[in-house]
Amino acid sequence: MADSAQTFDLDAYLKRIGWEGERRPDTDTLRAVHLAHLRAVPFENLDPVSGTAPSLDLGDLTAKLVHSRRGGYCYEHNTLFAAALRALGFRVTLLAARVVVGAERIEDRPRTHMALLVEVPGDPQPYLADVGFGAIGSLLEPVPLTADTEFHDAGRRHRLVHVPHRGPLEMWVLQAHRGTGTGAGADAGWEAQYAFTTEPFEQPDYEVINWHIATNPRSPFSRRPYVQRLLPGRHLLLDGNRLTETRADGTVNERELTGEAEARRVVEEDFDIAVPAGLTLLDG
Repeated sequence: MADSAQTFDLDAYLKRIGWEGERRPDTDTLRAVHLAHLRAVPFENLDPVSGTAPSLDLGDLTAKLVHSRRGGYCYEHNTLFAAALRALGFRVTLLAARVVVGAERIEDRPRTHMALLVEVPGDPQPYLADVGFGAIGSLLEPVPLTADTEFHDAGRRHRLVHVPHRGPLEMWVLQAHRGTGTGAGADAGWEAQYAFTTEPFEQPDYEVINWHIATNPRSPFSRRPYVQRLLPGRHLLLDGNRLTETRADGTVNERELTGEAEARRVVEEDFDIAVPAGLTLLDG
């Protein structure tokens, strides 16, 4: 990925996310582009549901997420976003995290999530950025890599904490405030989302992880559609046949879709995703 800045179509990407700001590698640009990406490109796993491991080649990602009405999951989103940030002049390190939502112990979960550590020129403080975490507790804007400080990112509340572990590097945990905390690292309404160290990972590492998550029959991403879209004031999630709408005031509405025809209509219209031809979204 060393030549991403030379080969990446930054103009097309910025048009896709609808961002027209001045292209400066500063914190304002980083926050704005991060939020714009999340609001423009949905999270979805329709390729794994169809039995295909999505390509992480930058050209293929551009064709799918930029030039088509498609989204992707973490490896796709954050590979694309990393290329855009590098083209804008940021330095980016790829991280591998353990998703620990609902887990009793951090060590029970493998490193299967891609996140990004971003360095801003002239700023000694690196930032955690992540446009590919398919959960309501995801970051909306990057946050400084600082422990025990609450951040308000576009209306959500997050913090980073350190937890003990056996490795030589500090273990960081991203927590989201959800009212009542559960699982590993939960505390007074803070719910752990994922745990990571700052050890750099490389694109070949994600090629292996991506194939495993997309093709393993035990993977949740290979068994049922999982689709997410961020809209002004609300968050939409389709998990199998259950559609959940969460509003900014905390109101949650859930319903089950009646069948394949409704599922296709919801994905096409509400999530603005072109369903691949021949794909069956719901079993039965």
